[in-house]
Amino acid sequence: MELTLREREVLYLIAYEYSNKVISNILDITENTVSSYRRRLFLKFATKNSAGLVRRAFEEGVLPITYDTKIIGKPLSTILNKYILG
Repeated sequence: MELTLREREVLYLIAYEYSNKVISNILDITENTVSSYRRRLFLKFATKNSAGLVRRAFEEGVLPITYDTKIIGKPLSTILNKYILG
């Protein structure tokens, strides 16, 4: 499955159960843009909701089963901790 870097970033954050608002803050994009990426991902994975999206992404090997995943050149946990812990 071909995904852009931004689609992959949004997908990972959806997998971590972040809302569109939080994802938009993390990636510094609008909530509408996040919604557009979410819809595009639903189409690419032929799913109707976030649970189906994450399941299909795991099945297709797009989402590895690890918490050490790197996006934006930094460990994902480092990026998320900034927004969780402030």
